[in-house]
Amino acid sequence: MSKTIGIDLGTTNSCVAVVEGGVATIIPNDKGERTTPSVVAFTESGERLVGSAARRQAAVNADRTISSVKRHMGTDWRKTIGGKSYTPQEISAMILRKLREDAENYLGEKVTDAVITVPAYFNDIQRQATKDAGRIAGLNVKRIINEPTSAALAYGLNNGAAQKIMVYDLGGGTFDVSIIEIGDSVIEVLATAGDNHLGGDDFDERVCRWMVEEFKRQSHVDLSRDPTAMVRVREAAEQAKKELSGTENAQISLPFIAQAGGTPVHLDMTLTRTKFNELTRDLVDRTEGPVRSALSDAGIAASELGRVLLVGGSTRIPAVQDKVRALTGKGPSRSINPDECVAQGAAIQGDTLNENTSLSQSTGILLLDVTPLSLSIETVGGVATRLVERNSTLPVHYSQVFTTAAPFQSSVEIHVLQGERPMAKDNKTIGKFKLKGIKKAMAGVPKIEVTFDIDTNGILKVSARDQDTGMAQSITITANEKMSEEEIQQAIRDAETYASQDGLRREVMETVNEAQHLLTQAESALSQAGKQLDKEEKKRVKADCSALSKLLMKSKPEKMGEGDLAAVRGAMDNLRQSAAHLLSMTGTQG
Repeated sequence: MSKTIGIDLGTTNSCVAVVEGGVATIIPNDKGERTTPSVVAFTESGERLVGSAARRQAAVNADRTISSVKRHMGTDWRKTIGGKSYTPQEISAMILRKLREDAENYLGEKVTDAVITVPAYFNDIQRQATKDAGRIAGLNVKRIINEPTSAALAYGLNNGAAQKIMVYDLGGGTFDVSIIEIGDSVIEVLATAGDNHLGGDDFDERVCRWMVEEFKRQSHVDLSRDPTAMVRVREAAEQAKKELSGTENAQISLPFIAQAGGTPVHLDMTLTRTKFNELTRDLVDRTEGPVRSALSDAGIAASELGRVLLVGGSTRIPAVQDKVRALTGKGPSRSINPDECVAQGAAIQGDTLNENTSLSQSTGILLLDVTPLSLSIETVGGVATRLVERNSTLPVHYSQVFTTAAPFQSSVEIHVLQGERPMAKDNKTIGKFKLKGIKKAMAGVPKIEVTFDIDTNGILKVSARDQDTGMAQSITITANEKMSEEEIQQAIRDAETYASQDGLRREVMETVNEAQHLLTQAESALSQAGKQLDKEEKKRVKADCSALSKLLMKSKPEKMGEGDLAAVRGAMDNLRQSAAHLLSMTGTQG
């Protein structure tokens, strides 16, 4: 049976792991890095870059570089580049495809199955969007698993003693906190809470704003008007934040950042940890509410916690660690790597879903997760009538009988929401389900049983049945942010086309470089040979050099197709044959 990989699809960085020999192992990318930046870029020539290569060129290609796309999952956000509009699912799929390719290169076999993690506080649409991104990337997504739960799984595998732990997960774009009980081969989530718009990006933004304001005060130049300069500022802000986790001061230097009156100006300033803490204090304080909420929902006091696990790169910030100590009275555990444990937990879950694996046989771990948000239906007066409470153990099966509000209705609309607010308008719409073909009767007579099933991925499915007739009714889900099946299939085709184009583009660049090298060698050999070479032979070599040179000049590499590539290769073969004697005579290798 082929391996199932675990993927932590992060806001800032992503990570992939697999279980080998009973151990969850991080898979390095083609650069040898254990995490891959979640950045996608498109060059002017049409080349697509993912990871470090995309991140490195961001400053000179800001408008065609996309980062932190995870924050847009499950929304109608789109980015148009080169005349093509991309959804968050498509951009995420490019990152996932890169991780899949790295896994295939590492394992030496085709990979199709994966477990992908999401923030615990992701709603139904965001989870479905993540699953769709996996499909577009050519993956069979066997399970969507919550990030804190995944981290607990990585921890619990080696720390199986019965205990209650808190997972405090502050990543690049999201914050989650989960209270988890580890028992005898059972990992059960008791409660979860969080904030989908709180993370390292927000800390970086505070430093950016401070840098821009300080620079404007010093030089009277507003960097916020220059997109290219702002990319450099954001990179410097992130680096300063990281440095301040280990030192009290960070020196920020950006030479030639702008011009003032035709003269280059440089940014040079010092950010202290004290100032950083002042700039970001409210962000750290925002984590307190979800922590208290999760503890309350779990029905335990902080003193009952055995461990507090810190997950996500932003938990390296000293002020964050101090906040955790103040809230729980415990020093955070350092037994797991905050950047890698989520992917490792996903890999463990993937392995346990496979049959006949040594890990699943030896551990037999049962994972019980919860739904992060309450599920409600809008009723008369715009009230959100709660059907499924938050922190209900998955999977959830719930049925409710509805009826009509007006006489002789032939259809009813059921407005489904996720959230904790009492009024429908204050919660997140995840779908509007229309039940058609109801037998006309007085208001309150029809009995329509609507069943809600939330699966182990936390994704909602709905079915309906008319109790009077026993006939099942069809329901149409109309959530604007979801991709239609047609859109998903088109995205899959586009992804395959892109992969093919990427392969062709690599071949073209390699062939063009090889051809130019051959031309240089042949022309150099002609110059060295002088009159020693037979005139006819010299004439043939010159003609073949000219033919190859014209082909290379005829079209740019980014516009060359299969036919152009074949023509260049044919011309190279001709030149190799005609110049073979010349190259050997001058001691040049062809």
